[in-house]
Amino acid sequence: MPIVTTPSGKLEGGERRGVQAFRGIPYAQAPRGPLRWRPPMPVAPWSGVRSARRVGPSAPQLPPAIWLVQRTVGAASDSQSQDCLSVNVWTPGCDARRRPVMVWIHGGAFTLGSGGSRLYDGTHLAARGDVVVVTLNYRLGALGFLDPRLLPGDAVPNAGLRDQIAALRWVREQIECFGGDPENVTIFGESAGGMSVGSLLGSPAARGLFQRAICQSGAAHNVSSPARSRQVAETFLEELGVDRLAALEETRVADLLAAQRRTSMKLMGIDAAMCWQPCVDDELLPLPALEAVGKGNARGVPTLVGTNRHEWRLFMLGDRKAARLDEGGLERRLARALPGADAFGVALARRAALAYAEMEGRRLDQPRDRWEAFQSDRIFHQPAHRLAAAQGEHAPTFAYQFSWVPPGPMRRVGACHGLELPFVFGTLREPMLRPLLAFASQARRLSSAMQRAWIEFARCGDPGHAGLPDWPTYGEKGATLRLTRRSRLEHDPFGAGVRFWNEVESLRSE
Repeated sequence: MPIVTTPSGKLEGGERRGVQAFRGIPYAQAPRGPLRWRPPMPVAPWSGVRSARRVGPSAPQLPPAIWLVQRTVGAASDSQSQDCLSVNVWTPGCDARRRPVMVWIHGGAFTLGSGGSRLYDGTHLAARGDVVVVTLNYRLGALGFLDPRLLPGDAVPNAGLRDQIAALRWVREQIECFGGDPENVTIFGESAGGMSVGSLLGSPAARGLFQRAICQSGAAHNVSSPARSRQVAETFLEELGVDRLAALEETRVADLLAAQRRTSMKLMGIDAAMCWQPCVDDELLPLPALEAVGKGNARGVPTLVGTNRHEWRLFMLGDRKAARLDEGGLERRLARALPGADAFGVALARRAALAYAEMEGRRLDQPRDRWEAFQSDRIFHQPAHRLAAAQGEHAPTFAYQFSWVPPGPMRRVGACHGLELPFVFGTLREPMLRPLLAFASQARRLSSAMQRAWIEFARCGDPGHAGLPDWPTYGEKGATLRLTRRSRLEHDPFGAGVRFWNEVESLRSE
């Protein structure tokens, strides 16, 4: 079994297909008791050889309501624990070579998931690209994203984001032991992981810890204002009946998770504004991430931004009323998601209903189709466009649209949220994905092309390669590579939706 010596001590890993894997490596102490809602603390060195053959526990979390969400965020490991701050490393060899490093941040709405999921196994990427792959866990839900500043004491907000930064510091300090180059680090993530990447692009505290960034179905919009984070905290503390930090630190995890769920049910609503996400914080995020990116916080960091064509279809699987949605029901949903009126007194919901009934280039005959397109644009496509445009002013920025649709009975999910994950990691053959992908040869070819694009981007900051059409930067024309059976370059593929949302944003800012 391979053994590597790190500054913290020796680790014994495993090996498969010529790739060495070291799992469950702690990068910070367990954030229990007085360490809850505190910055992650360094791990004390150990003596002897520590086993690194199993992934560490997942962060405490509740199970998802939708079966397919469990598949896309990745099943958590068998155990959950507050002692969850660990990384997993896959490397072609713990030698003196300095390979590109790819650090994965998992998704799951900031409340679910694990870097130890088999879906995120780094073996294929590491072997294919001669790169070092790292996945990490971070604190989730209220334990990771409660803003505790309204309580007297020294607790800090954004604990989960601080964990991610601590893991990146661990990479900078120790990845060379695993054959990686600490000066060539790409962060990549999907959904809440992509949103985390967007937040890190906007965080002064994260500068210099990575050289490239990939946002998959997540951008830089998901940062709560001080007022919103305080509202969430007040509701959460009311649900618990707690008004002292010491009492909060002693509360059972099960009770925290139950109050977390009740808080989400009270505050989240149909507009899908997540309760548990990063917030504006003088130390980590003095500005909303998108604003910071626009001002050049991530200047010189090449960025790849993309979404899936039918993002919201995943969430429609748990929306039983959507199948029976009529025009009136659609307009009521739009009114809850878009309160207010324009300068002429026309309700924004009415404007949205008209805009999505006449959306160019899309078949939106049914109210449920218009709702799916509306939500996909609002939560994923428009934020991706705005991040690509903002970062494109300061660094080479590329965009993609994943459009591959599964064959057979699962065709109805379309190119839904999270479907690109096994294509990026090369884990199409995982047993849990058989009902979805059916081992389609076209899927394997697309996966090969996407893995090479991600690897090339990590290596040199440009995802283009001979197996894909020409892939220019996003630029003024919104150049976007459509990744599907026959990939092709498009310009501004969600243009009509983007223009509608740009208009809504301008109305809101007046």
